[in-house]
Amino acid sequence: MVERNPHLTGSICRNLLFSLFTLSSILFILSWFFVLRSTSRPLFIEHSMLPNSPLFATTGNADPKDSDQYASKPSSFRSESVPGGHENVVADCEKQLLKVFMYDLPPEFHFGLLDWKPEEGSSIWPSIRTRIPGYPGGLNLQHSIEYWLTLDLLASELSGNSHGGRKARRVHNSSDADVIFVPFFSSLSYNRFAKVKPQEKHSRDKLLQRKLVKFLESQEEWKRSGGIDHVIMAHHPNSMLEARNQLWPAMFILSDFGRYPPPIANVLKDVIAPYKHVIKTFVNDTSTFDTRPTLLYFQGAIYRKDGGIIRQELFYLLKDEKDVHFAFGSVQRDGINKASQGMHSSKFCLNIAGDTPSSNRLFDAIASHCVPVIISDDIELPFEDVLDYSEFCIFVRTSDAIKKNFLINLIRGIGRDDWTRMWNRLKQVEKYFEFQYPSKEDDAVQMIWSAVARKVPTIKFKLHRSGRFTDGTSWKERSFLVPRNFW
Repeated sequence: MVERNPHLTGSICRNLLFSLFTLSSILFILSWFFVLRSTSRPLFIEHSMLPNSPLFATTGNADPKDSDQYASKPSSFRSESVPGGHENVVADCEKQLLKVFMYDLPPEFHFGLLDWKPEEGSSIWPSIRTRIPGYPGGLNLQHSIEYWLTLDLLASELSGNSHGGRKARRVHNSSDADVIFVPFFSSLSYNRFAKVKPQEKHSRDKLLQRKLVKFLESQEEWKRSGGIDHVIMAHHPNSMLEARNQLWPAMFILSDFGRYPPPIANVLKDVIAPYKHVIKTFVNDTSTFDTRPTLLYFQGAIYRKDGGIIRQELFYLLKDEKDVHFAFGSVQRDGINKASQGMHSSKFCLNIAGDTPSSNRLFDAIASHCVPVIISDDIELPFEDVLDYSEFCIFVRTSDAIKKNFLINLIRGIGRDDWTRMWNRLKQVEKYFEFQYPSKEDDAVQMIWSAVARKVPTIKFKLHRSGRFTDGTSWKERSFLVPRNFW
């Protein structure tokens, strides 16, 4: 009998086991590959969802020969519909007008602050068909959004004033409204009546804020939603100081968040609106890189507190550069006209943080087609969900700007072609920051209404979520309460 070779048998067993292990491993890896592939997102990029897609694209009235970069973008700010996609939903939303219920507040809260008085027995609102109360000029204008938005709502009721670009209309039944508008001219109230007069304990501005809080808290609309669907304008950084901590559930329209703690104001619930520029718009601008002699321009207050301390440091870094204008300036002694001339003849304009992260200087620069150089780490920008500011602005971190020669070398390194591309884009986007009456399609007023409209789904989500549970009262009696940790 032939004896088995133990070494041969062991070798065969080992080979067999190794083959089985290898096969099992391959099958295991393949099974996981197909499982992961079936549950993962597609590997292609949906270009229609990118910021530069037609969904978000914006253009102006510039000659298409000005820049090839924007030639492929649609000529309208509104979304273009793609059948069966997310774009369809957005396009449908854009077609619907924002329905706004506006409180009929007494004139002392709005046009009465402009010394307008209703005729005996007449409406609490001015007859804008015949005469529109004027707004104070100078720096008062920069925070005047409350005036333009209220006028636009009043105009939405006039026959023959339904231009195709209108984004909001007034409704008189609050149950039909998307948002509730509070027409308190808070910035004007602060500018004109914040000081306490002799023999008075409180300023008129503070008293108006207290009356407003009392009024709102007594309204069924506020009780029903806890204020979540209310829109309150507080564009001046110091406006609504008395009332903001009580009315914080509402949507604020602000210039920035510099003087607000995050629970009171934040980018999720509030809207950042542009300042109204105070310098002259550069009409029929045919300037070129070579015809603007000043490289970098700044004129304004140099010594500021908080984040504005950087202005002083930059002044000492740049004051001796031959083609840089960095000087103190104000609205006095024809300051606005001088600033207009200076910005119109400059390639780049500095927008540096002041007492707050934002300033009107950015919007003056846009109106001048002077490429803004933004040095403000905490700045929030209007309509940034639909506008890419990097296409027409230069952003510099504060820590970099104060390094010796960093800023000036950066600006000198930007050549004619890059500057011309940004200059063309400025001419295209400037209309989005223009306040006027009557309002026009895609101007600042309509852009603000669009920004408010984009918050409406979130408002409805919060209201629906907060109404999940009842406390035993009837549905008609129940009001929606805002949880303490709601935001």
